[in-house]
Amino acid sequence: MIDPPEPAPTGVVGPPEDLTPARLPVPAGLGRLLVLGVVFVCAACGLVYELELVALATYLVGDSVTQASVVLSVMVFAMGVGALLAKRLRCRAAVGFGAVEAGLALVGGASAMALYACFAWFGQSRSALVGFSLAIGILIGAEVPLLMTLIQRVRRQDAGGAVADLFAADYVGALVGGLAFPFLLLPSFGQLTGALLTGGVNAVAGGVLVLWLFRRDLTARARWALLGANVLVLALLATGMVLATPFERAARQAVYGSSARVAVQTGIQEVVMTGGTGDGAGGGRGRKGSGGPLALYLDGRLRVSAETEYRYHQALVHPAMAGGPHHRVLVLGGGDGLAVREILRYHSVRSVTVVELDPGVLHLARTDPGLSRLNRHSLSDPRVTVVTEDAFDWLREQGMRGGGRRPAPYDVIVSDLPDPGIAASTKLYSQEFYGLAARMLAEDGRLVVHAGPPVERARLYWTVEATVRSVGLATVPYRLPGRPASFYGGPDRAAHPLPLVDAEVPAAAPSAGRGRYWGFVLAARHRPRFGLAPDAPPLGGLGREELEAGRRGVARGRIPGLPASTLIHPRYLG
Repeated sequence: MIDPPEPAPTGVVGPPEDLTPARLPVPAGLGRLLVLGVVFVCAACGLVYELELVALATYLVGDSVTQASVVLSVMVFAMGVGALLAKRLRCRAAVGFGAVEAGLALVGGASAMALYACFAWFGQSRSALVGFSLAIGILIGAEVPLLMTLIQRVRRQDAGGAVADLFAADYVGALVGGLAFPFLLLPSFGQLTGALLTGGVNAVAGGVLVLWLFRRDLTARARWALLGANVLVLALLATGMVLATPFERAARQAVYGSSARVAVQTGIQEVVMTGGTGDGAGGGRGRKGSGGPLALYLDGRLRVSAETEYRYHQALVHPAMAGGPHHRVLVLGGGDGLAVREILRYHSVRSVTVVELDPGVLHLARTDPGLSRLNRHSLSDPRVTVVTEDAFDWLREQGMRGGGRRPAPYDVIVSDLPDPGIAASTKLYSQEFYGLAARMLAEDGRLVVHAGPPVERARLYWTVEATVRSVGLATVPYRLPGRPASFYGGPDRAAHPLPLVDAEVPAAAPSAGRGRYWGFVLAARHRPRFGLAPDAPPLGGLGREELEAGRRGVARGRIPGLPASTLIHPRYLG
C-alpha cells in the first residue's frame, strides 16, 4: 500500500497525483542519486547524437555552418514539441521514460548508418537529416518532464531545487558527451560504430533505471514489454556494429565505384583514392585493367583526377613563375605534391616550402604508388621542406617572428587550397589571410590563388579577387577550361551525387569538362606580367594563347563592387 502524500507546506501547491512517492528497492537518497546519474548519461548521449548529425551532414552535404544551423535549430524546436507531448505521459512516467529511451537509443544509434545509406544509394541525405533531427529532438525533449516527475517521486523538493539538480546533471553530462565525441568516439570507433555504441549506452541506462529502480511501478505486462523492447534495441545496435565494416565498404563502393582502393580517416578528413595502380609512364593515369585513372577525394569531394590535374596545376603554377625570379617558393596546401612537381621543373628553384594541414595526405603523397608516381616523388626532393600546420596559423607565426628569425621573403606563393565555398576554408580566403601572405612576398614576388569556378559560382570567384585586391595587390584574374563535371569543391554535392568511378568509365575525362572552368587570380605589388617564364618547361597543350584567352574570357564576367571577405564577415557561404 502506498502512503498518502504529505501535506504541502504553507504557500506551496501540493503535488499532483503523478507525484505519488515511488516504492524503491534502495533508500530515497541513493535512488535520487541514481536518477541524476541517468540524467547525466542521457545528456551525454543526446549531445553525441547532435554532434554526430552535424559532423556527418557536413561531410555528406557540405557547408558546416548551414548544416549545423539546420540540425541545431530543428532539434531545439523538436525538443520543445517533445516536452509538450511528454505532459500526457507524466501519469505513467516510468513506462513513458523507458519507451522514450528505447526509441532514442535506436533512432540516435542508427542515424549515422541511415544517413550514410541515403547518401550512398539515393544520392540525397538532406531530407533524412531533417527527419532524424526532428525525431531525436522530440525524444530528447520528452526526457526532461518525465525525469522531473521521477526525481520528484523519489524525494519531493521545491520545484526550483529539483530543476537546479536536474539541469546541473544534464549540463555536466552534455560537457562529457561533447568532449567524448571528438576525442574518443570519432577517432577510436568512427562515426557509424560510435553512434551505435552511444545508442547501446543510452538503452542500458534507461532500461536499468526503469526496469530495476522503478520496477514496482510497472505492471507485469509493461515490465516484459519494456524488457523485450530494450533487448530488441540492443540486438539491433549490436548487429549494426558487427555489420558496420561491410556496410561501410558497400556504401563506399556505391559512392566511389568498384575501383576504390584507399580509404583513410585521418582525423582531419576522410581520404579516398580510386584507380591509379597501373605501371609505366602513365603517371597514375592508369589504363584498362589497372583500376582506372587515379582520383583523390577529400571528404567526398573530388580533389584530384589524373585525367585533368595536369591542366589545373600547370595553369596554377606556371603563370606565377613568370615575371621575376623564382628561387624561393611557398606552397600553401598542395599536400598531394602535384603543384610541387610543376615548380621543381624549373632548374632555378632553390627551395620549396609546403604548408599542409593533413599529415595523412602527405603520407599518401609520399608512399602510395599511384599518387607518388603522379607527383614524381616531388615531396622527397631535397629542395622541398614540408610543414604540417594550418596555413593561416603558420603565416601568422612567421609574421610575428623577430627580425633575424623571420624567413626570407618568397619569390612565389602558390595557394593550392580547397574551394572557398567550403566553410572550413573561408578563413584561408579572407582579407586577413591574404594580408599575412603579402607580408611574406618579396618586393617583386607573385601570389597565385585557386579561386573556385568563375562561371558556375561567379560571385564567389570575384569575391576572392576583390579580397586579394583589398590588401593592396594588383590582380590578373584568369580561367582555364577542363574542370571535371564531378569536381565539386563547394557545398553542392547533395544536388549533384558523386558519379561512379569505374575502370571502364573514367569519371573525369577532359572532354566532360570543356564547358567548365577552373578560376585563378595572379597578384603582385605591381600589376604582374602575365604569361609564361622564358625558362618554362614544355607544357603540352597549355600555351600563351590559351592563357591569354582565359584572361580575356574571365574578364567579360567580372562582377564589380563586391566587398572583401573577412574573418568577421565571411562572404562565401551565401
